[in-house]
Amino acid sequence: MAHTHDHPGELAADDPIRLLAIRETPLSLDEVFAAVGDDAAGGTALFVGTVRDHDGGTDVSGLGYSAHPSAEAELRRVAEKTAADFPVRALAAVHRVGELAVGDLAVVVAVSCPHRAEAFEACRRLIDDLKREVPIWKHQKFADGTEEWVGM
Repeated sequence: MAHTHDHPGELAADDPIRLLAIRETPLSLDEVFAAVGDDAAGGTALFVGTVRDHDGGTDVSGLGYSAHPSAEAELRRVAEKTAADFPVRALAAVHRVGELAVGDLAVVVAVSCPHRAEAFEACRRLIDDLKREVPIWKHQKFADGTEEWVGM
């Protein structure tokens, strides 16, 4: 269905959600960036969350992520909310589960919009809502042998 509008690029796409996934395999920046390519987008913001080597002053040796069975549905709900609140041309979000090492990509999200300011704002909302609302938990393993579960 074509939009009748003076500036079609200013409108959200009919279905801007291009890629949503929770997966055990390594994440790809190229895949996420390619998924949000859109000729009507003048700005693309991409956020990458990686496994860091410390938390609260304690050395981290690795960690695992676990997702509740509802996580993919919650991810879609969060993505749809972002797409509804901003002029999103394209959106993608992938989160890794399973065992990860320091430096591995844990989450990659990207949003393309007509202009950069709204792309930054939408990307920030997407990652913040994902971390707050999608039921994925982090199991950290520390260099001293201790472990802890962290509700994201």
